[in-house]
Amino acid sequence: MYTASHAFLEALTAAGVSYLFANFGSDHPALLEALAEAAATGRAVPELITCPGEMVALSAAHGFAQVTGRAQAVIVHVECGTQSLAGAVHNAAKGRVPVLIFAGAAPFTQEGELAGSRNEFIHWLQDAFDQRGLVRGYVKYENEIRTGRNVGQIVRRALQIAHSDPPGPVYLVGPREVMEAEVPPAPEPAQWPVLAPSALPADGVRSLVDALAGARRPLVVTSYLGRNPDAVDGLVRLCRWLGVGVLESVPSRVNFPADDPLYQGCQWNEQRPNAVLAAADVILVIDSDVPWIPTVNRPRGDAAIYHIDVDPLKQQMPLWHIPARQAFRADAATALAQLNEHAGSSRIDPAAIAERTAHYAALHDQRRRVLLERERPAGDAITPEYLTACVRQRLDASTIVINEGISSYHTICDHLGIARAGGMLASGGSSLGWNGGAAIGAKLARPDHTVISLTGDGSYMFSMPSVVHWMARRYRTPFLQVVYNNGGWKSPKLSMLALHPAGHGSRAGDLGIAFEPAPDYAGIAAAAGGAFARTVERAADLEAALDAALDAVRRERRCAVVDVALPRL
Repeated sequence: MYTASHAFLEALTAAGVSYLFANFGSDHPALLEALAEAAATGRAVPELITCPGEMVALSAAHGFAQVTGRAQAVIVHVECGTQSLAGAVHNAAKGRVPVLIFAGAAPFTQEGELAGSRNEFIHWLQDAFDQRGLVRGYVKYENEIRTGRNVGQIVRRALQIAHSDPPGPVYLVGPREVMEAEVPPAPEPAQWPVLAPSALPADGVRSLVDALAGARRPLVVTSYLGRNPDAVDGLVRLCRWLGVGVLESVPSRVNFPADDPLYQGCQWNEQRPNAVLAAADVILVIDSDVPWIPTVNRPRGDAAIYHIDVDPLKQQMPLWHIPARQAFRADAATALAQLNEHAGSSRIDPAAIAERTAHYAALHDQRRRVLLERERPAGDAITPEYLTACVRQRLDASTIVINEGISSYHTICDHLGIARAGGMLASGGSSLGWNGGAAIGAKLARPDHTVISLTGDGSYMFSMPSVVHWMARRYRTPFLQVVYNNGGWKSPKLSMLALHPAGHGSRAGDLGIAFEPAPDYAGIAAAAGGAFARTVERAADLEAALDAALDAVRRERRCAVVDVALPRL
């Protein structure tokens, strides 16, 4: 019998979906039957990845899409599984990551009127008034499959929207009776092309090049331009051509080579002005949600600001503004190609370019020397800077770093100093626990690459490590996970001190944010997934532990967790 579930799987396959990250329930009998039939007959369907945690499932699809640019499918159980996705849906939405989420829905008949009618008590409990409304504020598109006869069209439309700029998650619901219904096989639907990248208008190209070329201290600020490696190449070319500095603000990708003399570092939540930003007279913001924090760190009042973004209105942010003279909705790679073409044919003062380049190169070198000084070990204690430097020494051209260091995020970006586009990924959102699933997704996407996840102890626990490491062993996706263990949630304390630097909390011994007694982080991974486990408390033991862990990942093909004790909160 050919059902709507067969048609759904065939539509996903035809659309190029490789994996189903699935957490099944009572709403999926027809899908399970269709998958079993495919396995028995050799019918091509996406590979099934069993995920005993919805956060991990969507985080894995998120990581896979970040590496490949292709949306995968996540299957969850009715409204319960949908609600369990909440933090991961936030991350996919804010990170502009394409993914197709499919949830079953409780049967809508109860007397046996249709195949799939209610036959378990939970079917009454899981009948929600507005299941799609649970994610409506975060997905680009949501719809219900009402018949298997046009399921291919629904899947194609959903993926077209997911992949079109700005990309993001989409959500489909299929009631049990609909997914059980027999339907005739339908022809593959006509092409549903992703929207072509948008470009700058001609007058915008001229005004931007003229402004950058004529500035004394031109600066680019970016956060997620590196989602497209071509955009990184274009930005490097433009900045070198015109002598423009580059500052990253909370980068979720590698947007500019960290070893380039024009690179001026990254800004995070530091409660102080950034001197490079404050000195800039012309600022081009490209693909950034938060280029600066006005209460702490803002451009000078007479700076000429221009804005290029795949999402310039930030329509999912109720309050957002930068004082831009011009703002353009454009694809970064396309816009930079236009700017480079125009710059190449423009008359530009070579002396001015040389002066700007030398200025930023001097600042870059000064910053590099400061960072190197901070990496010196302080006796037996392990600092985040020293730990990150030790990890950096073990990276190669095929390493993908997953960064969810949170209070150490800025340190990780600074001291890894990655120069290769695609070499570092962050979620792009703020719901913790992404790193474990994302590492699995990245490894599935690039089996020949080494994946290293750098995580705080809080984000490690949020990531459902027992689920992550069970999955990693079952699906042969080994990765190294390094826990930056400072004994609790440091970020809430930093937030409190920023507003109440001399209050009671600054003197309190217990703020309710310490993880005492400490869990055996590495032991969890060993028990759940047979991972190599090592706890390190002395600087003298760190390098040997990292080498042994990477040997377990690369040679033994199993995960490794190195739990590193940092100075306590």
